Amino acid sequence: MRKAKRALGAACAAIVLIAATHAAGQPFPSKPIHLIAPAPPGGGVDILSRTIGQKVGDILGQTVVVENKPGGNGNIGFDAAAKAAPDGYTLVMSYSAVATNVWLHENLPYNPERDFEPVVFIGYIPLILVTNPSSGLTSVTDLIAKARAKPGSIQYAHGGTGAGAHLSGELFRYLTGAQIEPVGYKGNAPALNDVVAGHVPIMWDTINTSMPLVKSGRLKALATTGRQRSAQAPEYPTMIEAGVPEFEVSAWYLILAPKKTPPEVVAKLNAAFNQAISDPEIANKLGSQGVDFVGGTPAQADAFLKSEVARWGKIIRAAGIRAD
Repeated sequence: MRKAKRALGAACAAIVLIAATHAAGQPFPSKPIHLIAPAPPGGGVDILSRTIGQKVGDILGQTVVVENKPGGNGNIGFDAAAKAAPDGYTLVMSYSAVATNVWLHENLPYNPERDFEPVVFIGYIPLILVTNPSSGLTSVTDLIAKARAKPGSIQYAHGGTGAGAHLSGELFRYLTGAQIEPVGYKGNAPALNDVVAGHVPIMWDTINTSMPLVKSGRLKALATTGRQRSAQAPEYPTMIEAGVPEFEVSAWYLILAPKKTPPEVVAKLNAAFNQAISDPEIANKLGSQGVDFVGGTPAQADAFLKSEVARWGKIIRAAGIRAD
């Protein structure tokens, strides 16, 4: 009986070894790739993942399956990706929260610099500072002057602690010393609704959701938040041009793979994603929604991620922000 068990065990081990050797010999990718979208279906992260994922699948000759794993300001999806096998078959469409969550949450189960291999910087959507026309605010310098004259008298709306709109307000306070007060909501939509209604005077919002309201006259735009003027609103100055040096905020997106993913696999994925975002059809479809594509090398994506982690760490610590 013992001999039979040993023989069976040896046979099983041999089968596993043969299968592993066969898989290792296959060119990447030899099966579907799973792209985690750490957000609910229908939102910006989901749409970006599905649109680009389909094109990458066409390029690589394999299906890219988008898996929605929302929750915890992206933490559920980020953690799932960090713990996946480092073989290139699990990726995550990370966004700005991956760099800020490390400062907002205690005992985070992953670390963005320790647990991920950046693949490519997909792109970003700049924010735009908007105000209700009845607020009387005419420019960024006017906002600074009035906030300094009466500290705490001006409020800004945001969709949740640590969200882009919230961090924009804190960065503004940090850089200008103007004491504006945050008013938090459960999501950007109700926050923006209260600015439109005149209950809160200002908000930093993603440009693709606010510009229709600006064009209809229900909101007034003061400045955008990218380093250069936005193609979606070129008539408005950047916050830097408007008098706040170093003010740069965006909703950005990086493709990340688990740490120790083989360099040759990362390189192949990088080439496929760069090809996808340079496709005219993708550029037209997502560019019209405010996405500015970046692309580049894994090293450039890595440098950007590290710079964002360091930058927001200083601001979040100075403001004493913790997640709800």
